[in-house]
Amino acid sequence: MAKRFSAQLFVSRLSAYTTDRSLRQLFSPFGQIKDARLIRDPETQRPKGFGFITFESEDDARKAMKSLDGKIVDGRLIFVEVAKNAEEVTTNLNLE
Repeated sequence: MAKRFSAQLFVSRLSAYTTDRSLRQLFSPFGQIKDARLIRDPETQRPKGFGFITFESEDDARKAMKSLDGKIVDGRLIFVEVAKNAEEVTTNLNLE
């Protein structure tokens, strides 16, 4: 069974110095971005090292994933993959 593709990507192993803005800039050459956000620790507000990018189109998301998965960004090897059930992931993160 083929994996369903989504316009939302999960990005992991990000540098502690990555910002929401730099994350958006990294992915913007691949297409129109709806949302770019880092997940932060609720107490310290420091990034947890992962985030989500949502593109306007699945094709743009696919291009970004193929180009950036396994690349070194800010001195860190990052992984880019299709986000798993976006609503469920976001809800669970907000409960922590």
